[in-house]
Amino acid sequence: MKRCVAPAQLRAVAKHIVWFESPAKALENPSRFLAYAMTFATTREMTVVRRHFNDRDLKAALANAPAGIFDARSWAYWNVMFGRYPVPPLPVRRFPGAAQKRRVGR
Repeated sequence: MKRCVAPAQLRAVAKHIVWFESPAKALENPSRFLAYAMTFATTREMTVVRRHFNDRDLKAALANAPAGIFDARSWAYWNVMFGRYPVPPLPVRRFPGAAQKRRVGR
């Protein structure tokens, strides 16, 4: 995914939805930023995001979603919007050397 030179409106969205770090830092990893946007952005903020990122970018963000960002509702919505049905399970954190357990009922 391409790195973007962020205009003021996109930096403002990044500041709001990824409030715990600078907009520049939030936008360094577009796929991660889009995961936050698809989970926490308002409709108006998503309109700004969509001016700078296309469907291919959003689909790539879903395909490479980091664990712990998406909630179940946002995950289901965006997957269905992009024709990923049945919706795959939410991404989960994997710890090296830990026994793999299957998460149930989230």
